[in-house]
Amino acid sequence: MRDKLLYYKKSIFNFFKYNKQFGSYVVLSLVCVSLIRYQTIGLTSDWTPLLIDFGVILVVGSLCFLFRPQKQFRYLIVWICLYTAMSFSNAIYYSFFNSFASIGLLTAITQVKDVSDAVIHGLHLNQFIYLLVPIIFIYINRRLTNRDYFNFVAKFERSKSLLLKIFVVGTSVLFLTSLTLSATAFSRLSRQWNREYIVSKFGIVTYHLNDLFNTLRPTIVSWFGYDVAVRSFYDYFDEFPNNPSNNEYTGIYADKNVILLHLESISQFLIDLEINGVEITPNLNKLYKEGLSFSNFYPQIGVGTSSDSEFTTLTALMPPTVGTAYVNYFDRTYISMPSLLREKNYYTFSTHANKGSMWNRSRMHANLGFVDFYDQPHFEIDEEIGLGLSDKSFFRQLIPLMEKVEENNDNYMGMVITLTNHTPFELNDLFTELDLTHYNEETGERYPFLEGTRLGNYLISSHYADQALGLFIDLIKESEYFKDTVFVMYGDHDPRLSVKVFHDFYNFDKSTGLILTEEDEDYVVYDSFSHSLNRNTPLIIWGKDKRARLGTNIDYFMGSIDIMPTLGNMFDFFNPFAIGKDIFETRNDNILPFPNGNFITSRIFYNASREEYRAISLDETLSEEYIIGTKERVEMILELAGGIIVHDLIRKELAGELIR
Repeated sequence: MRDKLLYYKKSIFNFFKYNKQFGSYVVLSLVCVSLIRYQTIGLTSDWTPLLIDFGVILVVGSLCFLFRPQKQFRYLIVWICLYTAMSFSNAIYYSFFNSFASIGLLTAITQVKDVSDAVIHGLHLNQFIYLLVPIIFIYINRRLTNRDYFNFVAKFERSKSLLLKIFVVGTSVLFLTSLTLSATAFSRLSRQWNREYIVSKFGIVTYHLNDLFNTLRPTIVSWFGYDVAVRSFYDYFDEFPNNPSNNEYTGIYADKNVILLHLESISQFLIDLEINGVEITPNLNKLYKEGLSFSNFYPQIGVGTSSDSEFTTLTALMPPTVGTAYVNYFDRTYISMPSLLREKNYYTFSTHANKGSMWNRSRMHANLGFVDFYDQPHFEIDEEIGLGLSDKSFFRQLIPLMEKVEENNDNYMGMVITLTNHTPFELNDLFTELDLTHYNEETGERYPFLEGTRLGNYLISSHYADQALGLFIDLIKESEYFKDTVFVMYGDHDPRLSVKVFHDFYNFDKSTGLILTEEDEDYVVYDSFSHSLNRNTPLIIWGKDKRARLGTNIDYFMGSIDIMPTLGNMFDFFNPFAIGKDIFETRNDNILPFPNGNFITSRIFYNASREEYRAISLDETLSEEYIIGTKERVEMILELAGGIIVHDLIRKELAGELIR
């Protein structure tokens, strides 16, 4: 035994002595892919992702021994650069979208130039540490070359034997590690909808290899998984069929015009928020009280953010987990709100003061049933904020256009997409100044509080967006038109600020100017669960005619996929393939799935990547049967949604091409 241990010790020592370049490749690659996990989801006691990354790095690296020692550098540096690019891009992407990047999103790379300020704002010095990896590897290669190391090694290196041994070790590590994983883990890997979970269990390298496979799969083999998708399609709608609703809201807005007002980054926590006695959103607060408002409305967005919010609102479908509907699946057939209203002889239009190419809106809006799309060229850019035309100027120019629409059409449906309140919420001279400091009257001291912070800048930007909304409503009221028009206003997504930002906001001690800690009596617990529940946005249904203002607040939990069925019941149109439901039918039994596998109901918030949950009411004990049953329903919904979009099942069903 002692002799064997000495033999193995000597063998390992000789391997690294005569394969210094390969050894440095393994170490640097492993550090690189482990660091990205630490910077995003954090390192845990689970060694599985580390071992899987290690196995993949060995298997891929072993092929360098197909080349002579002097030529191995070119092969290895390519992989080093790929690991670096993978880690660096994910570090930036995660800080911006709180998700991991997808290869399918490379087709949407043109969107980056339009939000470059936001991306640059999200850069941090520690994200550039990955760029040291190839630099260090190049330095090691130069040192070894200068010492004539490779010519020395080439004299006795048995490359084929090394390739086989390292390949076997790598595959053995992968095989043995895979035996420790559950069937659920592999199921989630194949579905690819919970990215954080996949990275936490399989590592970043496997995540991207699997992502590449899933991205190319429908393109290379269009029938791949088709039978499963069709079966899921029929199984779901057989078990959970859609039927027209019949409740107190049925047909109340039949034959009315409708305008969807897409409010950029407006969050629910702004409602009735005051800083130093000043309301941040006074106009929104008033509309919230006058209209039919929903306090537990959650956008169900993926990496497409605003475009996902539009998509889910208009189609009652979940966004895809690979790529985005607007960029990657714009040519599919969808049953949408504008297309159904066109069947009722409504004129449909959409308008946005940005370029029509942004998120491929010019093509996707046409496919969704909008007759006209009024984008940036239709407006005079006389007042710029952030990404383009200011909301106030946009609304002033929009009123004559909308009046002309009403003159020429008996009924119409429009979508109005705002722009100003877009991340990174940089200050502008057109914004009204807000006092975001705090003055302690007892001590006479003034503390910075929110001044100069991201949250402070967001509040200033939102205050302007609210002023613009107030201007729009005033112009609507002053106009002789719009008496039969219902306005549906919704926040497209939360401001994507961190847990720490809100934790410090809710725990600011006004007496000392410090942040409270857990030891303090008035400390407010604000963690990842609190943050997830705080990502709701306003949803308001309001009309110029006071008879259209219902003045009621609804606290049922609902998502953006529920908007279309709920409005369909009110305006008398119906989508048989909606995944969302009329909230006044499901009420407290509604389920809100999210693309990453998380879900919310009136009783529970479930974090899929951590497999943890928290009861909405801390007084309630949830049964295991309820949790498992809801998880299975959410997984069924996500499986269904992906199949509908990727395989264009709605078109095939309408054409009679689907076979049970």
